[in-house]
Amino acid sequence: MRTIPDELVQRYRENGWWTPDTLGDLLARELPAGADLEFRVHSKVRPYRGTIAEVETTARRLAAGLHQRGVRAGDVVAMQLPNWVEAAATFWASAFLGAVVVPIVHFYGRKELTHILGDAKPKVFITADSFGRMEFEPDLAADIEIVGVVGGPRPTFDDLLDEVPFEGVLPADPAAPTLYAYTSGTTSAPKGVIHSHQSLVHETHQLVGQNMTDTGKQLIATPVGHFIGMVGALLMPVLARHPIHLTDVWDPGVALALMKSDGLAIGGGPPYFITSLLDHPDFTTEHLAGVRTVGLGGSTVPIAVTQRLTDLGINTYRSYGSTEHPSITGSRWDAAQDKRLYTDGCPLSGVEVKLGDDGEVLSRGPDLCLGYTDDALTAKAFDDDGWYHTGDIGTLDDDGYLTITDRKSDIIIRGGENISAVEVEETLLGMPAVAEAVVVAAPDPRYGERAAAVLRIHPGHELPSLDEVRRHFEASGVARQKWPEELLRVDEYPRTASGKVQKFKVRQAVRGDR
Repeated sequence: MRTIPDELVQRYRENGWWTPDTLGDLLARELPAGADLEFRVHSKVRPYRGTIAEVETTARRLAAGLHQRGVRAGDVVAMQLPNWVEAAATFWASAFLGAVVVPIVHFYGRKELTHILGDAKPKVFITADSFGRMEFEPDLAADIEIVGVVGGPRPTFDDLLDEVPFEGVLPADPAAPTLYAYTSGTTSAPKGVIHSHQSLVHETHQLVGQNMTDTGKQLIATPVGHFIGMVGALLMPVLARHPIHLTDVWDPGVALALMKSDGLAIGGGPPYFITSLLDHPDFTTEHLAGVRTVGLGGSTVPIAVTQRLTDLGINTYRSYGSTEHPSITGSRWDAAQDKRLYTDGCPLSGVEVKLGDDGEVLSRGPDLCLGYTDDALTAKAFDDDGWYHTGDIGTLDDDGYLTITDRKSDIIIRGGENISAVEVEETLLGMPAVAEAVVVAAPDPRYGERAAAVLRIHPGHELPSLDEVRRHFEASGVARQKWPEELLRVDEYPRTASGKVQKFKVRQAVRGDR
């Protein structure tokens, strides 16, 4: 775990940013207040329509079943599920038991799943038999004590439910871990980010309170396997006492239809969710009522997008954070327009931001994680004064508003999903024709960024086609979102005197910078 100075602990408690609440305490108190609100899953394969009270009952039946099987506070519960009702039940049940939940994005393949399950060492694994390209592979869960498969062979999810719902909440230390969130970054394997009850409860309160506009019923498409999808789908609506509407597949046409038929709104996220609506042939000015206020983040936010939304009369603002520190900066919906459109906002409640000598953004605050499951990564990213070294480069204006200008680390953020350039490069090097591979972010009008592979080819070989690269990545078990979408060939890379590739120059060349 990282070092948290005593002075910060005292400050966070005195200001009410850290409370005695565990995640289970928060949910047990707030879920009954919205008991009669609707809970919907808009899905072609596993639709659901009920109330929050009915889903809480399922969660408590699952908690009882897991408790009977020996699950206690601090045990690890992993789930790889789409945005289905079972995901909410699993997450809430884990919180009632004081367990550590491990949400895994449903499109992660065998390679990523093997790493995560081996690193987290869960006592429980709940997954889907199949969804899209995802299929349950029993051998990966062979060493896990308790397994439940939704829509699959026994033991099924329903087999884990007890007839009598679990009552109350198991006591747990608010400072203890409650979440391992795996995110791709500068390492080839996903990093396990550890959040405490304190950091996650504060983050939920902060996101609900930061932009108190009545957005009504929101359609949530961000996967619950992502940190922000999990918080946005399973925590924020509970605290805000809003109905919950989930979809397991993002289809702009379906979303537009639901905005009309069910009065749903789209509140923001990565720019793609909004731009795909605006670009769809079914979009009309009638839909603008459902996108009145949009918060953008989770990916590069082009000024062209914020200006386009503003020109349509949509109140737009930007924010900045990461899985490690979810809400570093953000603009309020009522901030000055230039701040909302052209900066990533100012520090949020309890958060401090400063720039290092090289312009790197350093942050600390009550929603900052405890560190990584890998102690070496923790030692590298956090210092003894409690600062998180983000790896991003930025500027601060006279009013304290931050603007991210570059990235030290080699991460491509495609539609809110972090892609490790190192992992993609390593996979490319497994192709016979590839002598050297450099992967950088290229601008993408839909997803913000995409992976562009700049390759040096062995003599006598040709540049592989995109189809050949796709077949290779599929055979390697790498999630489709990580596959390169652009291929370029070079005879040599720009290098330093020591021979290191100057990636910033490669990035500039791909982007056409001058």
